[in-house]
Amino acid sequence: MPGPEPAIVFEHNDFWVVNKPPGWTVQADNQAPGVLDWFKQTGAQAFPIHRLDKLTSGLLLVGRTVRGNRQLSQAFAERSVQKTYLAISDQKPKKKQGWIKGDMAQARRSQWKLLHSMQNPALTQFYSVSIVPGMRGFMLLPKTGKTHQLRVALKSLGAPILGDTLYGGAAADRMYLHAYSLAFSYNDQPFHFMVEPDGHWFKIWKDHHSYQLAENN
Repeated sequence: MPGPEPAIVFEHNDFWVVNKPPGWTVQADNQAPGVLDWFKQTGAQAFPIHRLDKLTSGLLLVGRTVRGNRQLSQAFAERSVQKTYLAISDQKPKKKQGWIKGDMAQARRSQWKLLHSMQNPALTQFYSVSIVPGMRGFMLLPKTGKTHQLRVALKSLGAPILGDTLYGGAAADRMYLHAYSLAFSYNDQPFHFMVEPDGHWFKIWKDHHSYQLAENN
């Protein structure tokens, strides 16, 4: 089993908030353990509210009840969940902040690509800051939830994510993409969770800057 197990950040009667390590899937495959199976081994029922890529770490919502799964899945579908991700690249982006927009289509080798068309586009707002010479940190605010959206978005900027070799990123000890913050309402009660990432370059970033990037960075 790769590295640490998932950690429960918060427990509600209808859902869990989990910190998923890199290397874990939401549902198990032949190459990696799954978060849902991890819960089910304890005898708990668990429902997939949304997904994170296997190589992505960070905050994941898991349903405990049919009601929780239905309501929170609907919140994601309605784009009422605010998500913030952190990423690092060793390449200089075409622009330092703004929006990345466009339809996405499947490409070769399990890749996706960003198109110029805007029929049902992936939408990502981002800011970035220089961490140290040659390394740049990105705060990513996806407004949609497309497969590989953030990985493709940074590749389109000419700054693929460090460790994301599928999309041209340099090899590293991990893929430097982390689901940092989730904010949503459930039964009219607001919730906001943040969990800091592990990884050498994330620690360097924190030592030099706050993760709370100002819009003028």
